[in-house]
Amino acid sequence: MSDVKQFKLPDVGEGLTEADIVAWHVKPGDPVSVNQVIVEIETAKAVVELPSPYEGIVTELLADEGATVDVGMPIIAVDVSGATGPAGTGDTPAERPLPAVGTPPVSAAAPAASTVAGAVPGGAESPLQQAFEPGIEGSPAPKIERQAVLVGYGVKLGTTKRRQRKPARPPAASMAAETAAPPAAPVPGPAEIAPPASEPVPGPAETASPPSAPAAKPPVRKLAKDLAVDLSGLAGTGPNGTITRKDVQAAVEQPAALTTPSAPAGASLARPAAAGAREDRIPVRGVRKHTAAAVSRSAFTAPHVTEFLQVDATATMDATARMREVAEFAELRVSPLLLVAKALLLAVARHPMINSSWDEDAQEIVVKHYVNLGIAAATGRGLIVPNIKDAHALSLPGLAGALAELTATARAGKAQPADLTGGTITITNVGVFGVDAGTPILTPGEAAILAFGQVRPMPWVHEGELAVRQVTTLSLSFDHRIVDGDLGSAVLCEVGAMVTDPVRMLAWS
Repeated sequence: MSDVKQFKLPDVGEGLTEADIVAWHVKPGDPVSVNQVIVEIETAKAVVELPSPYEGIVTELLADEGATVDVGMPIIAVDVSGATGPAGTGDTPAERPLPAVGTPPVSAAAPAASTVAGAVPGGAESPLQQAFEPGIEGSPAPKIERQAVLVGYGVKLGTTKRRQRKPARPPAASMAAETAAPPAAPVPGPAEIAPPASEPVPGPAETASPPSAPAAKPPVRKLAKDLAVDLSGLAGTGPNGTITRKDVQAAVEQPAALTTPSAPAGASLARPAAAGAREDRIPVRGVRKHTAAAVSRSAFTAPHVTEFLQVDATATMDATARMREVAEFAELRVSPLLLVAKALLLAVARHPMINSSWDEDAQEIVVKHYVNLGIAAATGRGLIVPNIKDAHALSLPGLAGALAELTATARAGKAQPADLTGGTITITNVGVFGVDAGTPILTPGEAAILAFGQVRPMPWVHEGELAVRQVTTLSLSFDHRIVDGDLGSAVLCEVGAMVTDPVRMLAWS
């Protein structure tokens, strides 16, 4: 007798309420073990790998790749009838109450231990319950060894965007619906109920899928709409001819192979090229969705002020070139950004108020005596701001190594939620895009952000004479509730002075 359990999308930290399915690592029929990575999801913060809480055989994937799923919704079904251990207990996720979003799993010592996936009656801690302890890779739990395990479940408040799966209809209701309007070719579930022998069974003509209603799940239909693919011209490769995401993507790659039911057999019709479309619609999700919400909240919450300072960076460029020849920097990538970051850290030490946040509820200014230095990074998934923890305590070679690691991780799309939270002040290097200056928007919860413009040759008065020098523009945006003009100006001028003469860093460090 089968025992099918559904694994519900957990809250992977930070109180996130939804995630996108990036890639499945299993398919129906595959065996899975506890803690085996089964799927990659993209949250508003990062791409995270989810392990299986069960051991058994995958019976169904309940969410397609590319679908947006709310926390608490089932994403995969696993038959655990042949498994032993915690996965084989009778306490299914659907039978357990789900705690609020962001609620951490309860330890075995607590009376509510039975609410944790895999908990055993009597308060004993099962191996699966141990897997649900905080400290997964990408979780914000500090100083805990990372491992591919899960965190607590949570349910999104309000309506869900993903259509809930409907229970099987009674045979009579199903026959009535078929008489009214023939549906698409049905996809039999794991326990489909056959109609009674006394009732007529639909013939082939009644069950055939009409051309106007090809068999495809809602996420696949949405993908086809986004890519301008006509589903009626596709032959599905899924169960019972269901059209899959791969079918739609293959149609995009080979448009000449598309056919429509109204065309003669063997005739092919080319789909209009995407380049000819008058407009495109791009779903807002993942990092871009989070960024849009964050900058909107920041722009309309904190009163922004931006100041600009143009400085001679010739000495910084010379120092950067010389540092590359020093043994301590031999294996590191040294750039002008490194010295600008160090200058900002020293300015923060001299003016701690610039490294603070506004607590609206308590009506207090929180001054941080540590610096988690954020570095704005443009990635394929959108703009993210990972930060270097305790950057103020790093040596210059240590800061160079941390910058290199942060940049590589961000560009590879491997930044974890813990890397993206807890920042105290940020630098954005707009110079890499050939931009001189900008008015950067504050990272929510921070009081200041420094923009570093491109360094380029310009005429400059140097030692009383006109000369061609390497010049850059620094822009400092700050929260005027916390930072007055004199403080913002002092910080900006000190950073500029250190960029002009890096030797000042030795005096102020």
